[in-house]
Amino acid sequence: RTVRKQCAPVIVANAFENETGVQPPVGFWDPAGFTSEGDAYEFRRRRVVELKHGRVSMLACMGYITPEYFKFPGYLAPSIGLKFSDVPNGLAAISKIPGSAIAQYITFCGLIELFFLVDDPARGPGDFANAGALGIPKAGPIADPASKAKKLSAEIANGRLAMMAIMGMFFQDGLTGSAWGDWSLYTDSPLRAGVLDGTGGPRPDD
Repeated sequence: RTVRKQCAPVIVANAFENETGVQPPVGFWDPAGFTSEGDAYEFRRRRVVELKHGRVSMLACMGYITPEYFKFPGYLAPSIGLKFSDVPNGLAAISKIPGSAIAQYITFCGLIELFFLVDDPARGPGDFANAGALGIPKAGPIADPASKAKKLSAEIANGRLAMMAIMGMFFQDGLTGSAWGDWSLYTDSPLRAGVLDGTGGPRPDD
């Protein structure tokens, strides 16, 4: 009787190594193995989500930075006498903004997601029919393929950086009340305990 040996399935490890966003020095980085089976549909879905999260994070970072230098004049909620200047920066703004305003923000984002910027499988990830190049409304197409590839790679890299940056801002804001990490406001900070300055004990001003 002939015994047939079962062979392990072959996994295409380099299926996406030439895709946009694969950049040195890391190269194609997928430590969790989400795309190890070479599933093109699964890779595209994750790339769409990555672009979306990156764009949202870039806007969120700007939302943290801009109020430090500029706020709209007038009232955010005239019915309760709330001015834009009365709204604190960062996470503390949630406690001041009326619930109806937050509901409007969520509704607006939902409408954009469901009806305006709708993913089209026939187009590239993040390329919407109602938006131009790089997802910017009314932006014209990028004719030069090399320039387009460079700009798309830069967008992905900037989005990845923004995702890390906004998480850092959230973390520092939650602990210190400031997105810029004023650790003097955080009494349990190892900086105040003298751990990081080499003294091993509390500072004189503590």
